[in-house]
Amino acid sequence: MSQAVVLGAGIAGLFAARVLAEAYDRVLIIERDTLDGAMPRRGVPQARHVHGLMDRGRQIMEELFPGLTAELAAAGAPVTDVLRGSRWYIAGLRVHPTDTGLTALLASRPMLEDAILTQVLAMPGVQLWQRRTAAGLIGDRAVTGVRLADGAEVAADLVVDATGRGSRAADWLAALGHQRPDEERIDVDLGYTSRMFRRKPDHLDGDLAAVVSTTPGFHGGSAITLEGDRWHVTLSGMLGDHPPTDPVAFEQFAATLPVPDLYEIVRAAEPLNDPVPHRFRGSLRRRYDRLPAAPRGFLVLGDAMSSFNPLYAQGMTVAAQQALALRECLPDPVPAQFYRRAAVPIEIAWQMSTQADLRFPGVEGRRSLRGRIVGAYTSRIPMAAHHDAEVARAFMRTANLTAPPTSLLAPAIALRVLRASSSERSTR
Repeated sequence: MSQAVVLGAGIAGLFAARVLAEAYDRVLIIERDTLDGAMPRRGVPQARHVHGLMDRGRQIMEELFPGLTAELAAAGAPVTDVLRGSRWYIAGLRVHPTDTGLTALLASRPMLEDAILTQVLAMPGVQLWQRRTAAGLIGDRAVTGVRLADGAEVAADLVVDATGRGSRAADWLAALGHQRPDEERIDVDLGYTSRMFRRKPDHLDGDLAAVVSTTPGFHGGSAITLEGDRWHVTLSGMLGDHPPTDPVAFEQFAATLPVPDLYEIVRAAEPLNDPVPHRFRGSLRRRYDRLPAAPRGFLVLGDAMSSFNPLYAQGMTVAAQQALALRECLPDPVPAQFYRRAAVPIEIAWQMSTQADLRFPGVEGRRSLRGRIVGAYTSRIPMAAHHDAEVARAFMRTANLTAPPTSLLAPAIALRVLRASSSERSTR
């Protein structure tokens, strides 16, 4: 009887378990936390903050779990077009409100994770062990199982590490005599603070969300409507300029955003909890795709392989794309093949987020000539997207990972972007 072991029951681990259940008789998910319904848990600290499932991630979720969007909507999660009933601001300018065909599913991270977990555990052969922690791998040239912190050993034909950014996989591989992956980092010293509020229908004139871009020197944040008629408000700042946790100072910080939408909620709505902080040092990519000889029987995915600046909301969607890459490698995944396939969506998201961050002088990192040219062009997109529905749609498709970044360079879109930029200069 074949068995796969998945370490971690977060979004990445659950997507992995779902596809592995198609090829293995038994899939065992090992999770260090206690999973108690749709509640935030220690192992997912960002669950207390605004999350965004980009539409490409939602599409993959629907492919793996048909009908889940409708199920979540029926349970109270708001659903809307990303630019209808939802406000997006970039550089203080609102992206033109227009139909995009992209769906924004505004479920909280705990609600989304619990719904996926329920679906995964309903599959034949899938089992969950809670309050158990992996401590190392078993094997030598190939991995044949995992050793737990309590001394137990679990044999496996495949072990998948989805334990997140704090993954110890590199140490475990080194202990077996294998090479560690190289790492790439782009530090942004992002801080954010979140608070829940009671929502009333008249807030934001009935709109369901507002997203304000965060850049060095300019505060940002998000407010999204969640199940239970709640606002989830997250305020954010980069390069050490972090929002406070004191309720009065939290409101004052909201007043410094370039548009008043979030401040209006914070000022007028009934708070439901105290402000909660989180700090994100920077994007991190572990280059398992460059290992000369990764051992068979062991794979790494999700934040354990690539952790992105959460301002761009790419993490859950890229984890879903990696799960599809894993599916393509079944029934007997070769590490090099999987990492090569997984590197494709990772590279797209990494370039999008890190190049955007590297446009700012305070962010340290190597700036290529191509990156500077692309950065100069993309800095013109907010103005065009503010006035032009076609550019707005193209931008949101790219941001939602349903279209490649190169689509913004298509001649028809580039002409609109450059025309809007020239028009703006001529009116000054």
